[in-house]
Amino acid sequence: MRPKVAVFGILRFPPDRISEVQAHLRILAEATYQNDGCIAYDVGEDPFDPGLIRFFELWPDHESLSRHLQAPHIEPWLAAARNCGLLERKFTAYAITGSQEI
Repeated sequence: MRPKVAVFGILRFPPDRISEVQAHLRILAEATYQNDGCIAYDVGEDPFDPGLIRFFELWPDHESLSRHLQAPHIEPWLAAARNCGLLERKFTAYAITGSQEI
C-alpha cells in the first residue's frame, strides 16, 4: 500500500521524565499499529536533544489519520503526556503526491 499522508512531529518533555514517557509511548505505538491502519509509526528520542521525542508516521489516507486521532487510546496517551510534564507539541501532516527511492 502506498502512503498518501506523512506526519512529522515532536513532543518535548523534561529530560528527567523520559523513562516515564517511554512506557506510555510503547502503549500508544502498539495500539496504533494494531488498530489504526498506519503504514509506519516511528517514535524515538533525539540523541542530541534530551527530552525531545520525534514522530514519523505514514498513513494510507487522511481518513485513516483522522480515525487515529479519535481512537480510544489517544485520550489516555494525551493525559499521560500532560502528567509527564509535556512542554511542547508540534505535528504537521503532508499530502504525498509522489515518491522516489534515493
